[in-house]
Amino acid sequence: MRSFLKYQRLTILWALFIFTLCNIKLGPVSESPMFFPGFDKLVHCGFFFMMVVLSANGYIRQNGADTLWFKPAFAITSVAILFGGIIELLQLWVFTWRDGEWNDLFADALGAGMAIFCILVIIGAIKYVKK
Repeated sequence: MRSFLKYQRLTILWALFIFTLCNIKLGPVSESPMFFPGFDKLVHCGFFFMMVVLSANGYIRQNGADTLWFKPAFAITSVAILFGGIIELLQLWVFTWRDGEWNDLFADALGAGMAIFCILVIIGAIKYVKK
């Protein structure tokens, strides 16, 4: 457990950051003309992209491997999407000043999927160059 916390410290801090920003009252900020339509979805996508990158980095460092196999990659992506689903359910039922939306969950899943795809492509490219 201690080893897990050592390598996943940034992921946990990032998850707390996401949780906080997704559940606070924004007030009139969300209606500002500075934000374009769909900005919220872009933010969700970016949040979960970064979360998966941090989590995969921690996993690779913890295991001392130069690769990420399918099973841990699937687990990392699934946990991130589950976390996004929990946030959306909490917005729907607990933090009622926020709206739990399927589109936000889709943006979360898209960001997580993009991150794991990028990581797997980069790892494959590094292996190819080393040959």
